[in-house]
Amino acid sequence: MKRIVFLDYVRVFACFLVMLVHASENFYGAPGSTDMAGPQSLLDTEADRLWVSIYDGFSRMSVPLFMIVSAFLLVPMKEGQNAMQFYKRRAVRILPAFLLFMVVYSTVPMIWGQIDAETSTRDLSRLILNFPTLAGHLWFMYPLISLYLFIPMISPWLAKASAKEERFFVILFFISTLMPYLNRFFGEVWGQCFWNEFHILWYFSGYLGYLVLAHYIRVHLDWSRAKRIFIGSVLTVVGAVWTILSFYIQAVPGQLHDTPTLELGWSFCTINCVMLTTGAFLLFTCIRKEETPRPIADLSNLSYGMYLMHILWLGMWVTIFKDNLRLPTVAAIPAMAVATFASCYIATKLLSVIPACRWMAGLPRIPSEKVAPAV
Repeated sequence: MKRIVFLDYVRVFACFLVMLVHASENFYGAPGSTDMAGPQSLLDTEADRLWVSIYDGFSRMSVPLFMIVSAFLLVPMKEGQNAMQFYKRRAVRILPAFLLFMVVYSTVPMIWGQIDAETSTRDLSRLILNFPTLAGHLWFMYPLISLYLFIPMISPWLAKASAKEERFFVILFFISTLMPYLNRFFGEVWGQCFWNEFHILWYFSGYLGYLVLAHYIRVHLDWSRAKRIFIGSVLTVVGAVWTILSFYIQAVPGQLHDTPTLELGWSFCTINCVMLTTGAFLLFTCIRKEETPRPIADLSNLSYGMYLMHILWLGMWVTIFKDNLRLPTVAAIPAMAVATFASCYIATKLLSVIPACRWMAGLPRIPSEKVAPAV
């Protein structure tokens, strides 16, 4: 199977955006939070308010883009492959490195005093239940694994579903992404109440919608390149402006904010994030290269390992650019993200050239250049 070139670009772009998100969070986390925002948020200045809104808001397409890439490559399952074969292949691909970094984040930060022995022991004892204290970014692995578990169930339907049937599912998914706003302004709706969270569109909501959307784009969307560029640009701009403003309007400097409320429009399954993600992905599908440039292919292959380790590097660059050099927010956030991205690339590249250590970088033991890797 020939490598899908534009997906390599998507993966590299999404990987960098994840780091841009987490760099930005250092400018609105309340005192006592880690490298990522905690339950409460506090912005110090108008500059923080503006640039966090722009950098972090625009980057909120990162996680959905990763979901779409995986679905684009893996759905439906290959003909003749059964569920257990699919699960085994996915488990071998992602679990060893994931479990390794769960242990790393539970222990290594003790070296520089970021956690104490009590926190380390508690994190290690709870690894089967959830991610460690300093590895909040690993939340992403749980919905990703959930999608993998569901792919064998939905593949038979997607293999025979018509464009109209899939489009109906996608429309219901889009409507479901209005729920955060409906709940904010109207309270419980469509069957929700204190003893029932399963609203009428529950089973069409969440990251499953991105999975079906990815399949629809790959199989049924026959738009011309010009149409994809136009509609993709409109969706990206509207989605980005909406997502940025949703934070900026609320983020008054000097006031302590409830983070879930402040980040309402930054939830990955809100209508504005879906628009932003869909538009950006459509634009990437317009890439018409025959082969992926070697640097992009290399970054794409290493992006899973880079994602897993990036919080280990981010703290150092926060100290350098924010605390020591005291760069203005407009420069500090991208500087931290770029430096973290480069550090992660160098580290995973070094691991990748050692056969016995490839799995630590999230790579298969046997290199494969045939297709863009699915994470």
